[in-house]
Parts: sequence; structure tokens; C-alpha cells
Amino acid sequence: MSKRIHSLIAAVSAIGIFAVCAGAQAADVDNGRAVVESHNCAACHGATLNNPINPAYPKIAGQYDDYIYAALRSYKAGGSSPLFGRNNAIMAAQVQELSDDDMKDVAAYISSLPGDLVVKK
Repeated sequence: MSKRIHSLIAAVSAIGIFAVCAGAQAADVDNGRAVVESHNCAACHGATLNNPINPAYPKIAGQYDDYIYAALRSYKAGGSSPLFGRNNAIMAAQVQELSDDDMKDVAAYISSLPGDLVVKK
């Protein structure tokens, strides 16, 4: 490859890395706790978010933050996106007014909680 192509590839790579880093923001665990409390998540998932009131509801304390974030986004999309959305009327109502940052904060808070989820090897 020519020097010019190498320079172009390096520039595009640098721009891509900058764009990812510029968009990255640390999640706010305290805001996540406030959102969880204001939306009364404990009503279904239990006081510690690890003891749901119904065995059909998931234990979410200690779950990976990226999984929680993806699930919240899917509930928000709901039935409008058959390939991405999750259909659950209660969760859809809970997340509709949450911003993307709120969902990231909730995910960070939930993942910071002690839970008894087990990763099988």
C-alpha cells in the first residue's frame, strides 16, 4: 500500500477512536439509584432487587450493566421493533420516559448491587 493510503487509514482510525471516546460518559450510580427508587422497581424485583415478588420476575441485582441497559432499551422499543423490542406492558411503561443516560445509570446501579447470580463456566 502507498504511504497516502496508510495515512488515510490512520486518520480514519483516529477519528473513529475519538468519536467513541467523546461519546463515552461514565454512568452515574447515584442517579441510577434515584431512578430505581422513583420508579419503584422494588415493587416487582424485591427490596434488594434480588428477591422478586413473583418467581417469574428476574433477579436483577448484580447483573451485567450492558445486559440491563440492552434490556431497558428493548423494553422501551417494545412492540414497535419486532427484532429488537421486548413486549412487557409493565416494563414498557416504566422505561418510556427514561433517557439513554438514565438507562445507563440504572444499569450501573443495578450491576453494583450484590446478587446471587452465578456465571457457569
